[in-house]
Amino acid sequence: MTISDEISIIANKLANEGKVPSVALIKSQLNQTLPLPQIIAALKNWHHDPTFIHTKHQDVATKASTEAKPNNTEISLLIANALAPLQQEITELKQQLKKLLDHQKNS
Repeated sequence: MTISDEISIIANKLANEGKVPSVALIKSQLNQTLPLPQIIAALKNWHHDPTFIHTKHQDVATKASTEAKPNNTEISLLIANALAPLQQEITELKQQLKKLLDHQKNS
């Protein structure tokens, strides 16, 4: 893919999002640093084509989003495992608080 293609893809994505492609917006999304005149020249030659928005990065993102996702049971188990130490700590803190309050009553 050429630099002009990458700039066109970024400009198309921005336009599809309802944004006006600008040099600053495009520069912020480029994978590499380019001289401003090169970005400006490519942007001047750009014509909006809503279907021209495919990049290597989208392939990776699409692949990652279609990989196996945990089901509800797995998610519930992960949550329970994450909460268990917190629940134990809360129980211990409640016991310590009760001891402190009992100690204050007896003093």
